[in-house]
Amino acid sequence: MYNNILNKDKVTFKEIEQAIYKFFCNAAAEYTKELLEAIDGQLLEERDRSKYRDKGLRKTTIKTVYGEVEYRRHVYLTKNENGKNAAVYLLNEELGMDTIGLVSTNLAEKVIEAVTDIPFRKSSELVSKTTGQTISHSGVWNIAQTMGEKLAEEEKRLVKEFHTEQTRGTKEIPVLFEEMDGVWLKGQESGRKAPGIEVKMGTMYEGWKKDTGKRSTLAGKTVLASIGKSEVFHEKWEAKIQSIYDPEKIGQRILNGDGGNWIYDEYDAETLEQLDRFHVVRPIRSKTSHDKARKEMLDLLREEKIDELIEYADIYYNSICTDEEKPEELLALELKEFLENNRHRLASYTARLKEMPEAPAGIVYKSMGVQENQNCTVITLRMKGKRKRWAERSAANMIRLLYYRENKDLMDAVDRYTDGAVWTEPLKEKLNRPLSAAKVDMVDGKGNNRYYDAINVHLPILDSTSHRTVKVFKRLIY
Repeated sequence: MYNNILNKDKVTFKEIEQAIYKFFCNAAAEYTKELLEAIDGQLLEERDRSKYRDKGLRKTTIKTVYGEVEYRRHVYLTKNENGKNAAVYLLNEELGMDTIGLVSTNLAEKVIEAVTDIPFRKSSELVSKTTGQTISHSGVWNIAQTMGEKLAEEEKRLVKEFHTEQTRGTKEIPVLFEEMDGVWLKGQESGRKAPGIEVKMGTMYEGWKKDTGKRSTLAGKTVLASIGKSEVFHEKWEAKIQSIYDPEKIGQRILNGDGGNWIYDEYDAETLEQLDRFHVVRPIRSKTSHDKARKEMLDLLREEKIDELIEYADIYYNSICTDEEKPEELLALELKEFLENNRHRLASYTARLKEMPEAPAGIVYKSMGVQENQNCTVITLRMKGKRKRWAERSAANMIRLLYYRENKDLMDAVDRYTDGAVWTEPLKEKLNRPLSAAKVDMVDGKGNNRYYDAINVHLPILDSTSHRTVKVFKRLIY
């Protein structure tokens, strides 16, 4: 490598950087190959021969951040739970590589992190440029879909626990604030213009953090989003609540929404329902033609005089009503009916609660109305605009990735469904001999290991002696 660079008339730092990067990616791939085959050989010797019959070696490839690693591992014939023959790879079981496919945790994390920010094609370009692995946009899409399906299984398990009353939540709070709203995505066209896809999204929180400056920060925020029927969303919503909180120890639940029927299909009958103030002010402004009437109604709303507001809307409608049914009359009728249908939701929660529970230390209670902002940051920025169109399955999986990321649970989930448990104590015990990169092409000079000089330098990680990962790492390079 060095001779190739030095023999050139002119060399840039970019070329040096690329050459060294490729060099060490190849080295890492060779070490990984030998490591995996060494572990597989150890498993071959230690297996229960009466249970696992060796059927020889099979080639496979795992995608990593430093490129594809091709290696061979033994396949075994055994009996499954039904007593039928089944083929298994003990190496896959040992390293937990049967979950999201043969993709390393590091690579999966980079792919998932990219696709939750930018389109699939740009994600594939970014990952291909910043790692030793070349991956197509369809490969990136497949990883995202697989991860989304794994998260869907988690949702189903959580709902099942909810219905079987296997409550896990223990947290106690005086007030749980809940807000819900819908976001519409463009569907993909198939022969004719496709209908939109409605994303149902909710945010639960315990209040606002105190003394955070001009920008308010929600305390204990958790979001959830999904596509489908309202009852399915509410099942997931209640399951999520009961996975965090003890439902018997929630003092008061307050639900804020825009008036959509699906929002108020709650499980807890004692939940206090509130219509979002923005969605009350907007129809008053847009459906009232006379400035004085508009101002009077807004003043009544601000003063929490709900009965007088509805009465005023009725008087206003009757005052402009004629036999001609002019547009302003129809708007006034719509406003009157809207206010009457939502009479019990118009007053704010502070005006309706006789005694407001005391907020926990460091938390304050404010006016609700955060869902529009949550819709934007979680869903809209990634999934709307720039002619984005979605198939329902792909949209559902992306939504799961996005709300898991907002809850700061996404990378833990990726770790669960890839090879996150590689560095385990049993693995360390199986590495009973040093590994080398003997099969890598040799270079000029003495010695059998072309990487010895490169790695025979001070590495901070080697200063530690307690962590088992460090011990395995030492065995790899010495």
